[in-house]
Amino acid sequence: MQFKVLFMESKNYQEELAHIRRLMERSSIFISLSGLSGVVAGIVALLGSAYVYFVFQREGLDYLNVARNIYEPELAQELFFVALLVLIFAIAGGYFFTARKSKQENLKIWDSVTKRFLFSFAVPLVAGGLFCLALWFHQNFSLIPPVMLIFYGLALINAERYTLSDIKYLGICEVILGIICLFFLGWGLIFWTIGFGFLHIFYGIWMYRKYD
Repeated sequence: MQFKVLFMESKNYQEELAHIRRLMERSSIFISLSGLSGVVAGIVALLGSAYVYFVFQREGLDYLNVARNIYEPELAQELFFVALLVLIFAIAGGYFFTARKSKQENLKIWDSVTKRFLFSFAVPLVAGGLFCLALWFHQNFSLIPPVMLIFYGLALINAERYTLSDIKYLGICEVILGIICLFFLGWGLIFWTIGFGFLHIFYGIWMYRKYD
């Protein structure tokens, strides 16, 4: 009888420790990021890539032959707005599904952990964005896709400490893809499509099945 009581007390003690551990994890990492956010971002990126491809076809440009491509100001502006729309829709989709998941799990979407997560994510991302603007200003268009992939991957890796650790694997893949793209500059659209499109969808489905 005494052994049974001790066993039950030990079991309760372990359950309490597990509960405390879960509470500590929730207070120290941002866990409301939904896998569906990655799927939506990937789909939006694929749509944007398809549009850019047809724009190149419309203008008679072979995007695999960078040396002969001449981007008129109107075309450069159109490509910039396409990239901006992709970013806006990806962020909007990410916020919607993340907010929905936070509500379902009765978690705050905006707290000190979220702020630390966003700051860690934003620093490399903003630096990369300014770098891309400089490349655009100097008309080094072929370097923009690999730079975007590399800095985005670094942003994910940097933010990993404040969210689910699985995000670093996506970041590592993005960095590797960007570095490879540096050696195949004419294939920037393809690498961009793989990194921001297919990798996001694959990662989102994996995260959704694992956590959502």
